[in-house]
Amino acid sequence: MERKIYNDLLKWKKDVSRKPLLVYGSKQIGKTYTIVEFGEKEYKTVAYINSDNNQELLSILEKERTIDKIIAKLSLLVGENILKNDTLIIFDNVVNESIVKAIKKFGKEENEYHIIMITSLKEKLTVFKGEELQYKNMFPMDFEEYLRAIGNIELIDFIKNSYRTNKSMPFHNIAMDYYEEYLMTGGLPESIVASINKESDLKIKIIHEKQLDTYKKEFLNLDTLIDIIRCNDVVNILPYQLLKPNRKFQYGLMRTGGRSKDYEKAIDFLSNNNIVYKCYKISEANPPLSRCKDSESFKLYLNDTGILFMMMHISKLKLFSDDNLKYILYENNLANTIFSCGYNLYYYQSEGKAEIPFIVQTRAGKIIPIEIVNKNLSKAKSLSLFMSKFNISEAIRFTEDNFSIKKGVKYIPIYAAFCLKENL
Repeated sequence: MERKIYNDLLKWKKDVSRKPLLVYGSKQIGKTYTIVEFGEKEYKTVAYINSDNNQELLSILEKERTIDKIIAKLSLLVGENILKNDTLIIFDNVVNESIVKAIKKFGKEENEYHIIMITSLKEKLTVFKGEELQYKNMFPMDFEEYLRAIGNIELIDFIKNSYRTNKSMPFHNIAMDYYEEYLMTGGLPESIVASINKESDLKIKIIHEKQLDTYKKEFLNLDTLIDIIRCNDVVNILPYQLLKPNRKFQYGLMRTGGRSKDYEKAIDFLSNNNIVYKCYKISEANPPLSRCKDSESFKLYLNDTGILFMMMHISKLKLFSDDNLKYILYENNLANTIFSCGYNLYYYQSEGKAEIPFIVQTRAGKIIPIEIVNKNLSKAKSLSLFMSKFNISEAIRFTEDNFSIKKGVKYIPIYAAFCLKENL
């Protein structure tokens, strides 16, 4: 499957100041497959090493002090010569600080070895950080990657052209149908392959359940049993939190008397490792938005809509006959999209309860409110009130309708959210 990160990897390979690259992202999103494929296509050979409980690797990296000796021993370990500029060295499942410390040597000295490390525990970056490395975050497949996977590249071009010109997209209804399928399938490659192969809804549901179980196994990296249990509590309650009219995360829904300090470590683990995305409340919209956030008030979004749909325990028929249920998946996917574009998540709520689901501060410092049209709340004035209060001239409303512009507000079909990266 063609992934957007592939072009970033090509740029990294050609970078004259290239350093070892650490690719991080949650499990099952295709990190290893994509990087091995990159190595096989762009290099003469690939030296793949699974770091998980690899004592022989650890012994080499802890013992050897020079790059030449490390490479010589790694060549013996993988059973083939590691070539300068022509071998991609891949260290998978990296969680050990000693391994990263050794690889940092390749970022301190000039050399011609190409190294990529892969980890699913982004939380470890607090230990792994350093100027000797380069970093790249990887996410589940977005709708554009999904369309490529199912062979509908032409539709991508039509969507992007309409996004740039604000003209109606001629295949709007077709795109909506594909987008709805994508929401229920999710962005994890195994689910998408099953969908392409026309597997039954039951089979795809079982895949989603297995994917959720894999996330939950990551919780075992926490130090205490109570935090492992609380991580499970947070994930299990997440669909019910999003079903509430007020989607602010409430500890009391998990257990009576639940408090923030009880679940702080669990939520931090989930957020730090991109299993959930945290969206903070702001009641002012003055740059920088990070100074306006209320750290105690936030929403949580799951990193994959397919798993979320499975956890909602509803049928396709029920989903698409209920606008509020659809809205939840739209909002969750939009949160994923904004976060994958490299932005922190914020939502606005005034004392009068006017609410905007997402507020983005662009790299140029511009504040842009982003709303999703909910047919059941079609008369809501939150967006216009917000724009007036903070003197905002531009806004985006995602909708099930086609592209248009009205009174300075850009209306974008919800399936075109992946285009945001072009101008935010």
